[in-house]
Amino acid sequence: MKTRILGFVALAGIVAGTLVSLFVVPADVNQGDAQRIMYPHVASAWLAYLSGGVTALAGVGWLWKRDLRFDAVAVSAAELGALFTAFAIWGGSMWGRPVWGTFWQWEDPRMATTALLLALFIGYLLLRRLSDDPARRATRAAVVGLIAAADIPIVHYSVDWWRGLHQSATFGSPDKLLHPAAPVAFVLTLVGMLTAFTLGWLYLIIRRYQLARTELQIEEMARQGQLAAARRRAQAGAGLPSGTDGIRTDRPGMDAPGPREALP
Repeated sequence: MKTRILGFVALAGIVAGTLVSLFVVPADVNQGDAQRIMYPHVASAWLAYLSGGVTALAGVGWLWKRDLRFDAVAVSAAELGALFTAFAIWGGSMWGRPVWGTFWQWEDPRMATTALLLALFIGYLLLRRLSDDPARRATRAAVVGLIAAADIPIVHYSVDWWRGLHQSATFGSPDKLLHPAAPVAFVLTLVGMLTAFTLGWLYLIIRRYQLARTELQIEEMARQGQLAAARRRAQAGAGLPSGTDGIRTDRPGMDAPGPREALP
């Protein structure tokens, strides 16, 4: 029930933030209405960071405690990470076309490193499909999750380390946080959208974690069923005399033919 309430609150916040960003906050002087894409775009990028961090921390938890609940958290965060990274790339491309004159430019360091982050999330999810053993799958995925997390600070600080199309971060330092360059109305709308998106992310990861736990239980039941079936086959095979090709000849009233007897 509490999770459902969280979902409704998150949905209401996202709808309210969308309406404010579209109809209440004025358009930017230089960018025009294209600037409105920044609110969900920045929120999606933040959730991509958050998902990558949770994936890595949960992977470390698995490697340390060997508890598959950590792996369930990791895969849940990784799926959301792939989703929100793709959404951030899409939103940035939609914003870049009217502002920069291009949807994409590989020479831009933030675009390239963000595309790498998406590839790492997808690789993480594909790698999990290569093994049916939960422990081996979780260990391999944890390593990839740590590599993906290492790309997050590179994505974030790429605008400061290398020259590209992106401007510097709006909240890159405490001084910028207290004295942002953007108008107050823009900043408050962005913070509200970040909050609403984060609540939505929290709802989704709780639901995905519950699903992951159910999948683990189904896998365990299937594994136990396979073991039971193999045990029954082994017991049935052990009761057969060798060399009879699976035909029992020791039933009452039936004697196996002797070596000199001819079968009809």
